[in-house]
Parts: sequence; structure tokens; C-alpha cells
Amino acid sequence: MQLPAEVLADTALIEVVRISARPKKVGAPYPGETVAHWAGSEVADALALIGTLPGSSRHRCGFSPGWSVRGYEKSLQILLFEAAFCFSCHEVRMHGSAVPPDLANQYFDVDAPPAQELLARFRAAGS
Repeated sequence: MQLPAEVLADTALIEVVRISARPKKVGAPYPGETVAHWAGSEVADALALIGTLPGSSRHRCGFSPGWSVRGYEKSLQILLFEAAFCFSCHEVRMHGSAVPPDLANQYFDVDAPPAQELLARFRAAGS
């Protein structure tokens, strides 16, 4: 999966969200409970893991993401990105000030070890 350079360089905090519904408008944050905050080396580790997600073809499920990550810059005032992950249709939808349109929709192999590791981290954060 490709992450914008600004995300890799400037993300200081990641919020992990257990999504409960779809946003009411395009570009709005996905509603849900924030279950964890990752900072320091956890940010670097999470972004590296997300960056290694191998591509996949699209599967049809209607996009029903269960988890998202929100990345904030150092002042915690600016949301650089939110990435919502659907492990059914293999799609990631991203939006935010650092996300160019060509990276907004990507597909990943949910059965690949990096994807399973990411899902395990999400589940551990939510328990």
C-alpha cells in the first residue's frame, strides 16, 4: 500500500478507531470508538506495516470497514489522514489533508502476513 510522503514524515500520533457506522458526508471522520493511541515508535511501526501491505484486486462487499487509523501531525491540530480498512472487500479508503486523490482508494491482500498482523494489532487495541 502506498502512503503519502507527508504522512510518513509528519505523523506524530495515530488514533485507532473501531468503526460503528459510515460518515454522514464524504471526507468526514468515520464514527466509532477510539480504542488506542499510538505514539513514538508505535507510529513508525504501524506506518511501516501499513506500507508493506501487498496490493490485491477488488472484492465486492459494499465497503463495510471495521477499523480506521487517524494520523495527526505534531501539534495534534491537523488530521493528516484517516485510513479505513475493509477486510471483506480488501479496500482501504483514505482522506485527509495529506492524501492526494490518486491514493484515496487502494486494495490490499487481507490474507498476507502484514495484513493479518495489522488486524491482530487492531483487535489487541480494541480488547
